[in-house]
Amino acid sequence: MKTPCIAACKNNGGICQGCHRTIDEIVQWQHVTEQERDEVMAELTKQKQTHLCQSCGEPAWCDISAGKSTCWCFNVEQRDTSSLVNSDQCICRKCLNALPIA
Repeated sequence: MKTPCIAACKNNGGICQGCHRTIDEIVQWQHVTEQERDEVMAELTKQKQTHLCQSCGEPAWCDISAGKSTCWCFNVEQRDTSSLVNSDQCICRKCLNALPIA
């Protein structure tokens, strides 16, 4: 089974510091389809994007921008976004992981 795990696991408020998956994604990984795994892998590797991260300028993914009713980031602890220019815009998983927990 494909996995983005790099064996550097540490839960940082609901995001793995190694692979940047949410804890929910990690727990459900073995229960989702190969296509769903491929989609998450494409989001993590920035092969699939909805916008550019306002913090680092790299490709980022937002489930809501992609037409879903919720986003992957709703399943992690809220971060302190006061350092961002526009805290209403989504940032990438890596940048979100780097922000302090609110």
